[in-house]
Amino acid sequence: METEPPKSKGWFWWLLVFVITTLVIAASVLTLRKNFNRSESKASPAPGHGGAIVHKYAEALNIAMQFFDIQRSGKLVNNQIAWRGNSGREDGTEANLDLSKGMYDAGDLMKFGFPMAFTATVLSWAILEYGEHMKAVKELRHAQDSLKWITDYLINAHPSDNVLYIQVGDPELDHKCWERPETMTERRPLTQINTSYPGTEVAAETAAAMASASLVFKNTNKTYSKLLLEHAQKLFAFADTYRSSYSISIPQVQEYYNSSGYGDELLWAASWLYHATRDQWYLRYVTVLNGNGFANWGSPTWFSWDNKLAATQVLLSRVNFVGSKNIPTAENLGLQMYRETAEAVLCGFLPDSPMATSCRTEGGLIWVSEWDALQYSVASAFLAVLYSDYMLSSQTSTLFCNGELYEPMDLRKFAISQADYVLGENPMKMSYLVGYGSSYPQYVHHRGASIPVDAQTGCGDGFKWLNSSAPNPNVAIGALVGGPFLNDTYIDSRNNSMQAEPTTYNSAFVVSLLSALIATNSPVIRSFA
Repeated sequence: METEPPKSKGWFWWLLVFVITTLVIAASVLTLRKNFNRSESKASPAPGHGGAIVHKYAEALNIAMQFFDIQRSGKLVNNQIAWRGNSGREDGTEANLDLSKGMYDAGDLMKFGFPMAFTATVLSWAILEYGEHMKAVKELRHAQDSLKWITDYLINAHPSDNVLYIQVGDPELDHKCWERPETMTERRPLTQINTSYPGTEVAAETAAAMASASLVFKNTNKTYSKLLLEHAQKLFAFADTYRSSYSISIPQVQEYYNSSGYGDELLWAASWLYHATRDQWYLRYVTVLNGNGFANWGSPTWFSWDNKLAATQVLLSRVNFVGSKNIPTAENLGLQMYRETAEAVLCGFLPDSPMATSCRTEGGLIWVSEWDALQYSVASAFLAVLYSDYMLSSQTSTLFCNGELYEPMDLRKFAISQADYVLGENPMKMSYLVGYGSSYPQYVHHRGASIPVDAQTGCGDGFKWLNSSAPNPNVAIGALVGGPFLNDTYIDSRNNSMQAEPTTYNSAFVVSLLSALIATNSPVIRSFA
């Protein structure tokens, strides 16, 4: 057994213990500081307190929002784009439907329902998370109006429970013409999914769009919000009951928006329906019932119009951060798996992380594909800044990446690096957001922008404008073009659709990112419901 130290030497014994203990504590503190590699002066700011407006991001947001106006179809209201007018007024008439609204997909005159619905979902998410930021720079109403222009179309495109019109126009016919939307004359046939020719991913994405939009309008237009939610629930039931890829049911869609699978859209839609309804069944759907089958837990993916797994993981992490009380154990375990996978995705974004992705240019841009490269970088940046705000609001101080610790500010710095690259801090010294800065693409692959308003050309002879050596006569303001090659170069040519064509979903991504970065403070994250 232990013996008591001699009384005469007790002071020396206790002094020795004190010194050893002090050294151990000091060593521990130094180790922690080394691991964190942070100082107290760099502590992350508390969310919800007044922050300054970052004017370059505010200006960029004002510009980016205008591309939604450029892409509108139908009878325009309060049109602010001088070279745009009414178009597509007869869309849907062959089925006795009004499909005149909605937005043209890209530089063509097609209405593809799958990416259009995705545009609405991402824009809804941005409004829900950063609506106060948008309001501060007078863009909230603009964003809501743009969203409603799409959801009005989606409502009309869903005339009965198990029928959804997913396309207006024939891409083969459309791509044989180069004309302004105001003067198009070719036939615009409709494509639908139904119980005989189902399309789970497009029905589920449309459900996600309507569920998320129902939350946007919940406090300002309750009747419309309720209508959106009713459509969302019916579409989700259709998508889940008749499981089949629209790429299989309707093979002709494969050339333009071929789907890699529908599991991610089912999880994405159910996640939004959980937020919109607080019905525990949807939470059980994404965790206990279908998590193992569809979630691909532990495997990071890229967020895009075709793959929503990374976004679903972040969206469900929100539940884990904000409102996981009274959730059953099995569902909570599933939520934890989503959060762990989300963090694996985020660790890949951080350039000095041991888990950092190699999908990056020398200039620091996340780069996944030569087609529409900026989609992936801007989408990644949005997820990063959003997750950093979730961490700050929940007072979660660190992100663990394979032995290294990172703070919310590290995620925000990554997001800023991607935004700044887009806005001109890149090897080309040019902005990829048309209309921002003094140097941006002049030959955007966009029919309306490339043809003079008073041109008398039609479908076939309009190709002279595609092949013209002159810059576009109309500025496609707010367009986010496809972006650079892996070597950070960009060829400004109208015929270079790989790099020079903008899309509406690219605009949704960049609007979301800029809305997050407008203010130096982070918002307090609360339940959507």
